[in-house]
Amino acid sequence: MQTQTQFSVFLINKPGILAQTLNALADHKINLIAMTMMDSMEHGVLRLVTDKPDKTRALFGRINASVSEAEVLCLTLSNRSGALADIANKLATAHININYAYCTAGARGGKTTGILKVADPKKAIKLLETLEKKKKIAAKKKQAKLRRSPGRTAR
Repeated sequence: MQTQTQFSVFLINKPGILAQTLNALADHKINLIAMTMMDSMEHGVLRLVTDKPDKTRALFGRINASVSEAEVLCLTLSNRSGALADIANKLATAHININYAYCTAGARGGKTTGILKVADPKKAIKLLETLEKKKKIAAKKKQAKLRRSPGRTAR
């Protein structure tokens, strides 16, 4: 779990414009971590997180792309029903608003990447890391208790 730079690129809504943008990224060996595309009648907004934000920023500057940046949470999620709902519930309980979110398709190993634009990324990370630590401690205690229980075998 970490914060990443998300680029929102405003593209003319015409055939080939998205392909040109993605080809430029590929030509500069910039890999996409996650992306989403939204459209309106006149333009589209490509939101993307890459593995090389500095290189991405420089590329968009060179091609005079209309772009803005935002700090987003980049989370590794289990590729299962309810994984994103669990995170949303934890943030809601702490009164941290999610402005928008999108996820990648499942990857090898049953994981997916979730991108969340939240009101307070540092607070969100601190909360989620604390809750994850508590969950691991509780699981270890439960496992230790099962090992100590007479007549039970640990699996």
